[in-house]
Amino acid sequence: MRRSTLILVLSLYCFCNSIYSHSPDEAKASPASIIVFQDSLKWADYYYNIHRYKKAIPLYEKNLQNPKIEKTRILKKLALSEAALKKPRKSTANLNQYLQLEFNPNFLLNEGFDPIRETAEFKRISNQIIPKVTTWSIVYLFVSIIGFYVVFLIAFNKKIYPASRVLIGLFLFIHSFFILHISINSAHYFFEYPHTYLMSTWGIFLYGPLLYFYLKKTSQKHKFKLLDSLHLLPSVLLMVYLTSEVYTMSGNSKVILMLERIQNGIGPQNSDRLTLFVVLKTISLTVYGFFIGRTYLTSKRKRLVDDKVLKWQKNVYHIHILYVLTYTAYGIVIINGFSNSWIFDTSAAAMALMVLFMGYSANIQPDVFNGVYAYKNNRLFPKYEKSGLTPSLSVELKESLLHLFAVEKIYRENNISLDKLAQRLNTTRHNASQVINEHFNLSFHEFVNLYRIKEAKELLLDHESNKLNIINIAYEVGYNNKVTFNKAFKRDTNLTPSEYQKTIVEASR
Repeated sequence: MRRSTLILVLSLYCFCNSIYSHSPDEAKASPASIIVFQDSLKWADYYYNIHRYKKAIPLYEKNLQNPKIEKTRILKKLALSEAALKKPRKSTANLNQYLQLEFNPNFLLNEGFDPIRETAEFKRISNQIIPKVTTWSIVYLFVSIIGFYVVFLIAFNKKIYPASRVLIGLFLFIHSFFILHISINSAHYFFEYPHTYLMSTWGIFLYGPLLYFYLKKTSQKHKFKLLDSLHLLPSVLLMVYLTSEVYTMSGNSKVILMLERIQNGIGPQNSDRLTLFVVLKTISLTVYGFFIGRTYLTSKRKRLVDDKVLKWQKNVYHIHILYVLTYTAYGIVIINGFSNSWIFDTSAAAMALMVLFMGYSANIQPDVFNGVYAYKNNRLFPKYEKSGLTPSLSVELKESLLHLFAVEKIYRENNISLDKLAQRLNTTRHNASQVINEHFNLSFHEFVNLYRIKEAKELLLDHESNKLNIINIAYEVGYNNKVTFNKAFKRDTNLTPSEYQKTIVEASR
């Protein structure tokens, strides 16, 4: 009897202990249901809350297979549980799966990840996902804005020939767009804007052809042929590929793709065909670098453009070669399976230098974008090759022009213009400009200033005109104000009108 009583007491003790060793809710359950509760999500949460993560993880993993339970909630708890156990690889794997279902970068800031925050596995994902504006990202953004501004200036500058405007404008636009892409990547905003994935890759084969044909057009007046369109074939094929494989993807699909790349130790913006793209781009840049160099040297040897434009083209060519060399070095590193960010940054800096140089040129000397043709022996200017002006009519108009300026002195009219001159000559504006360019190698405004400054010098030295003020002389020869007169006079003599008058008077004593 005593033995059976002892066994009964021990059985009751074990039963009670099994009940009260669990949460209050489970304690109310019958012994038969305890096993069910142990497999439930409620039990997993209970173990998680009391920091018994080793018990919580198997239950969470089992409930992960239940389609009726929200997976994002379980994956978050699994990621935090593995982090608490200092298992960064498993934690980041669950974290990556969670982000693919619900992209919320702020979750990475949870203090539960503190035990693994400094590990390489966690840094690899957190450094790529959490946006971080850096000095370089701001610099690249600033450069790209300058580039787009210059593209705008070029697009609306009607003084630049349309073909040259399109070629150099598109060339600069692609550079600026690529640099904007670099800015977004360096600040890690590609997850915020997933459609930036490979957004500038479509233009990698256009750098060389655009600059090559631009130089040929401005230096050699190249006429485009149907055969020239073959230079665009690589870009067309690339665009078709990217559109079908990448650009038509949804934003969420791109996020998942980039997260998978991070999990595999690849940069989120790197394509699985990165090496192939780099090799083909390097080949394209090298081949067209040769063509561009040959075009520039031909222009230099034959003196097809004036010195200012030749110097500008030389600088553009050298910056392009710098980009070719730096990108080739980057290509060699990538092909050999290495990753070196500073080499890529060097090539990006060379591209930024091109944009800044173009920006400087557009504001300081915009005429260089056209290319100024220099033909000797009074040969017709290229822009007049199709003109209907005959040699005899050209000479006749020249004589009439000299009469109007030397005798009638129409330059004294402060509102004189090329259109009004054409009316006086009874010809077209185009013919009037051609006559001045051919016979005097001057533009219309330079020709007018030539006569105005000549008479101004005479008036400054005339004793009868000494009583006239400088402004009166300016009005007399056709200028509207003293500032414009002084600039034109100093450009011709390197002296202001008053300095010129004083110098001449002192010299005559």
